[in-house]
Amino acid sequence: MRQAARKRWTLLAETMVKLTDHDSLSGETVRRWLAENDLKPWRSDMWCIPHVDGEYVARMEDVLDLYSEASDSERPLVCFDETPVQLIGEVRQPIPARPGQRERYEYEYRRNGTVNLFVTFDPHRGWRNVKITGRRAAVDYAHCMRELVDVHYPDAACIRVVQDNLSIHSAGALYQAFAPAQARRILRRLEFHYTPKHASWLNMVEREISVLPPVSRPPHRRPQTAPKRDRSIATAAKQSTRPHQMDVHNRRSPRQTRPRISNHRQRVKITVMNH
Repeated sequence: MRQAARKRWTLLAETMVKLTDHDSLSGETVRRWLAENDLKPWRSDMWCIPHVDGEYVARMEDVLDLYSEASDSERPLVCFDETPVQLIGEVRQPIPARPGQRERYEYEYRRNGTVNLFVTFDPHRGWRNVKITGRRAAVDYAHCMRELVDVHYPDAACIRVVQDNLSIHSAGALYQAFAPAQARRILRRLEFHYTPKHASWLNMVEREISVLPPVSRPPHRRPQTAPKRDRSIATAAKQSTRPHQMDVHNRRSPRQTRPRISNHRQRVKITVMNH
């Protein structure tokens, strides 16, 4: 690895020499020039690179068409996704803040496991709902869909759900969780729309999730038991606000079309599910 890094550095220096009148450049000169221009050519990013084919474009157009429609209380649109959260606690009691000194806490911490956040977002109403569960399973997903139908949108004729291609995001999950008649009743009022593979950024709820505070490391990091840690996540998620209107009229290409959000603030509803 060191040899590869040295080779890249030498190649960079040789390239920079060609752009100057000098015969050679020192390593310090290369470092300084890179720093002055804020260049870091040794860095790279892991990226989700999609394969753009007919299926990709068809799903993209379907989702964008949904976003461009006017609000319809009979056929509401919701975006659904989930994310894991790591929980931590203290190994030593923090020292409270006092005049002239900030609160101090130990750099070591205790792992308190993980929880899952199921996040639902209605872009027309600016409404969010976060459900905290101990796992991410088909049964948990099914209960979220049931609550959409029976609790959050009881009067809607059809709820259109935008979601990614995770294996639990399927009609079969409801048959795993409920009796066939109950599962069929719920599914009659749901309409699933899937984002293209490797393009889940088209799901607006991902923008909501991206602005949640780093709840695994709260500023005070006080010790947490299981019930307290759920409340800590709920408190942090309530503080999250995010605009909710997407610009869907720019369809230059599947690679260039990106969600753009206007400024709007709403509160978040948090529920903790135990079953």
